[in-house]
Amino acid sequence: MRSGILAGGNWIRDHVKTLDAWPPEEGLANIVGQVSGNGGGPYNLLKDLSRLGAAFPLSAVGIVGDDADGRAILEDCRAHGIDTRGLRPQAGAGTSYTDVMTVAGSGRRTFFHHRGANALLGPGHFDFTGETSRLFYLGYLLLLDALDAPGPDGRPWAREVLRRARASGLATAVDCVSAAAGSFGEGVASVLPEVDFLFVNDFEAEQLSGIRIGRGAALDRLAAERAARALVQRGVRQWAIVHFPEGACACGPAGDAAWQGSARVPTTQIASSVGAGDAFAAGTLLGLHEGWTIGRSLELGVCAAAASLTHPTCSGGVRPADDCLAFGRSLGFLPAG
Repeated sequence: MRSGILAGGNWIRDHVKTLDAWPPEEGLANIVGQVSGNGGGPYNLLKDLSRLGAAFPLSAVGIVGDDADGRAILEDCRAHGIDTRGLRPQAGAGTSYTDVMTVAGSGRRTFFHHRGANALLGPGHFDFTGETSRLFYLGYLLLLDALDAPGPDGRPWAREVLRRARASGLATAVDCVSAAAGSFGEGVASVLPEVDFLFVNDFEAEQLSGIRIGRGAALDRLAAERAARALVQRGVRQWAIVHFPEGACACGPAGDAAWQGSARVPTTQIASSVGAGDAFAAGTLLGLHEGWTIGRSLELGVCAAAASLTHPTCSGGVRPADDCLAFGRSLGFLPAG
């Protein structure tokens, strides 16, 4: 019987700096705190799953540089029980890193990213021969130069990687980055027929579906559900999952839909929102891997995201699954759809 999650894509070292305020151009802000940690979809996902207490194998595939950041990533993965045999150091390439500027009080963040070794990750780095994991996660599309590039059929090489994963018996999960509008049609939409579980935020869902969802008080929940259904119509095989600060909506090919409101985390407890989306994906995929209903899986997802908000790094606030659930339930949830 298959068991485990294999995750590939962006492996990033985040250097998180907390600012007293966001400065105007040519202005000055004070750095009131700084810490380094994990970044990138597969790194965040696997580390979050480890911290949630996932009782199944966790495996990595990707490229890091042969440098201090690369060694730190490998050591951190091993410390969290993540199999790093598929995570290869590349001589002459620097490890990808992001300077994350987080404003104290609001938790809002701005990213300055160096693509580094991740830009070299191509189809040849993925070998699913003999793979016994149940699920393959790939992220982030639109931030992986070689996989985002068109293959002979004009579609991104990522589609071929996902096709091979599915052909080997793996279910597939995909996340993308909120790149500039106009990048989604070729870079993401064309891979959807090879995706079982799609994770997109409100902006990404708008770009892929063409349906305006809105933000904050202007959020249109009916539109969010229509957007998720549109993504299923465009090829997503099991669940199209749209998440936003207020909650999440998942739609499947049978016409079913599930909603889950976010936990009511007080602003005084929010250290940073960086990594919250990946924590949500980790909690949701843990449930789906274990055969939970989509509703129960989404609840763990929003609770894991809530816990992640309490720490300035992507995964420092994530706790064992039962603790995350208790934390979220103690705060209460925003109204669902």
